[in-house]
Amino acid sequence: MASLLPDLTVVAANDEFFEQFGRSSADVCGRGLYELLHPGTQAVLDRHFAGLVKHGHNRFAERVLGMYGPDNLFSGELTAVAVRGETDELSSIVVLVCPDGVIAEEAEVPEQGRRRSRARKALLTELDGRILEGVAAGASTVQLASRLYLSRQGVEYHVGSMLRKLRVSNRPALVSRAYSMGLLAADCWPPRVVPGVVT
Repeated sequence: MASLLPDLTVVAANDEFFEQFGRSSADVCGRGLYELLHPGTQAVLDRHFAGLVKHGHNRFAERVLGMYGPDNLFSGELTAVAVRGETDELSSIVVLVCPDGVIAEEAEVPEQGRRRSRARKALLTELDGRILEGVAAGASTVQLASRLYLSRQGVEYHVGSMLRKLRVSNRPALVSRAYSMGLLAADCWPPRVVPGVVT
């Protein structure tokens, strides 16, 4: 949990928040929240934070990709709650980040982080990324199997794995969640996975 100024500068946080991002309080306090998140999540969060700051909304929750240290990513849900003073003017924002799991080798995860979350090797493998690109472009299972030299069952296995990882129930929701989390670049066709989210 962290407390932000209306301009999204982190002013205070608990130890778990610092540990989740693999940084110390000196590295986090005084910096903008977006410095802790994957750049692909900013466009979606900008709209939500504008709702809190400019339109009087009280809270929101959104899936995000966080940066664990400089090179690793984790997925999770960010919930933000507006804190208003007596004049109903926004005084601060409280954010809570609930991770799905740290995207790193277990040896790279602090002991405290290991107790709270399951370590994973990667959010997406290179093959998952190619399948996700194909699904986003509308390719069928048979087309993907032929293109990637897999069986149909192999393609379905990887699609099912991504559905579970991103906590969605079908292919359209998978593509939508991937775009909202910044896994797929929003400015190109055919769809391409953003560099840095696959290993």
